[in-house]
Amino acid sequence: MHKIKRDDMVKIISGKDRGKTGKVLKVDTKKNRVIVEGCNIITKHTKPSMANQNGGIVTTEGTIDISNVMLVVDGQATRVGFEVKDGKKVRVAKKTGKAID
Repeated sequence: MHKIKRDDMVKIISGKDRGKTGKVLKVDTKKNRVIVEGCNIITKHTKPSMANQNGGIVTTEGTIDISNVMLVVDGQATRVGFEVKDGKKVRVAKKTGKAID
């Protein structure tokens, strides 16, 4: 079980987009990276192909290291811990003590 999952709201705590919040679109657990909606925008130059007839400059979200984001619960960025409740392992917000899942 991981501390950050897809569709979580996170706050970026370092880098050029520090302070921004967004929804996690994808988590790469092998490389420990996440893609956050509207953050770390990169431009790619693409050649014309069958899928993209025109080519040109495309803007997309780049990956961010998972250590540079914090989970947002009730509008506050918080660390994440784990507890066993009713025989299930659940994520818990350290600031409030509330179960996230």
